[in-house]
Amino acid sequence: MNGYERSEGLTPWVRRLIVANLIVFLLQKTVFYDQRFLDAVGFVPDAALRHPWTFVTYLFVHGGILHLAFNLLALYMFGPPVEARMGGGRFLGYYLACGFGGALLSFVLQLVVPVHVIVGASGAILGVAVAFAWYWPDAPVIVFPFPQPFAAKWLVVFTVAISLVLAMTGAGDGVAHLAHLGGVGTGLLILKAQDLQSARHERTLRREVSSVVVQPAALALRGSDPARKPPRPSRSGGDRTQAEVDRVLDKISARGINSLTPAERKFLAEMSRKMRDRP
Repeated sequence: MNGYERSEGLTPWVRRLIVANLIVFLLQKTVFYDQRFLDAVGFVPDAALRHPWTFVTYLFVHGGILHLAFNLLALYMFGPPVEARMGGGRFLGYYLACGFGGALLSFVLQLVVPVHVIVGASGAILGVAVAFAWYWPDAPVIVFPFPQPFAAKWLVVFTVAISLVLAMTGAGDGVAHLAHLGGVGTGLLILKAQDLQSARHERTLRREVSSVVVQPAALALRGSDPARKPPRPSRSGGDRTQAEVDRVLDKISARGINSLTPAERKFLAEMSRKMRDRP
């Protein structure tokens, strides 16, 4: 979770999402400069079942230049390291799922907090910010105009708390707080599920690889005499393989399976293949 270092440049899907939002905003302010366009692609809870595409399309339209600028700045800050950690396809799926979750929560609670139309990528981008704080909770984040940076985890907690309070009080500020909370909640569910899946995968790999490395060597040493005990282990190739297995699996436990290098993934795949091919 620690050791975050900002990489240079934009990752592929972050770049595409920024460009897509800019293009749609330009069209929105020129060719489709009409409230009917927002009603057609924005998310209106009362009409959501008649216009199901708006569960996703609302993410790409914005209420104004400041709304767009704030969202794209946050995506630029948090998106690249999260995409690099998750991988492109999983990042895009996560982004869209958080946006869908924001719309879904607004739809479910429309009778409690009525909203006319919801636009903007804030729910999805807050989900990305949650993923950033999940992976690098203590990474410093500079927030204007404060002179000192905040730890990512506290910045996200503060943002979520504000959205929760404003949503519960029904603040008429024109901000879709429920969409924010829905994006955050969806992100947390996905991240927790990924952690559980990684833990199960790690345990399975550890059992399989240990069987590959230890059991065949023990059987070979014992030969056909079941009463024969194997000698004390020495620093052999099997020991080195087991040490490498432990190192890689400890890395999965600490940083997640997505942190593995291609060589480490190939190594684990080879160990698993040996396990499956063993008579």
